[in-house]
Amino acid sequence: MKKTTVFMVPVMVLTAVLLIVFCMSNASDAAPRTELPEPKHKGDVSVEEAIYKRVSTRRYSREPLSLEEVSQILWAAGGITVDGVTGPTRAYASAGGRYPLEIYLVAGNVTGLSAGVYRYKWRENTLEFVKKGDLREELSGASYRQRMVADAPAVIVVTTTTERARARYGDIGAGMFLYMDAGHLGENVHLQAEAMGLGTCMIGAYSADDVVSVIGVPDEETVYIMPIGKPAR
Repeated sequence: MKKTTVFMVPVMVLTAVLLIVFCMSNASDAAPRTELPEPKHKGDVSVEEAIYKRVSTRRYSREPLSLEEVSQILWAAGGITVDGVTGPTRAYASAGGRYPLEIYLVAGNVTGLSAGVYRYKWRENTLEFVKKGDLREELSGASYRQRMVADAPAVIVVTTTTERARARYGDIGAGMFLYMDAGHLGENVHLQAEAMGLGTCMIGAYSADDVVSVIGVPDEETVYIMPIGKPAR
């Protein structure tokens, strides 16, 4: 009996060690939450100049984006601005202040950020980890092989949960106002990118189900895709 006990203890210890190693090898190296640098609220490029220079960028350099650049773009997309009557307002206009859009960053080449999918938490100006890995090629496949999605260092994916808009405006209003909101958000991103010397392109050709499957949020609906990066010269 004693021999059996002596034999079983090392086996149990070895099993536990192997299990820990296996779990560690499959764990994500991305932090569950990433603090973003504070965005700037004043720049050197006027609104008029950004509008005048705005173009769709479809070819990107291999230069990475910085966390500062990512933070600024995400803030312009839907970050916190001022306190309104109904609470904190966001950078894009939203019918009834419902803000039914979710903003995700698909990072592939961002300095200081592991490749993966992150949800933008606008109240805290943080990134919440969603899914590990460089998924730009898969996202490009879900966008009918548009190379700009795979080549840009990062991609913004906008999704929705229509319940928030439907609760106030019903099915017809939710659908109409939802896409108005998305247009406001997209133009904010485009103008902010131009002001920063970056480029983007608004993409509406994609398989909606495939996109949310790739980024790991299958219960949401795809609205917009916007690659972000430095234009290729």
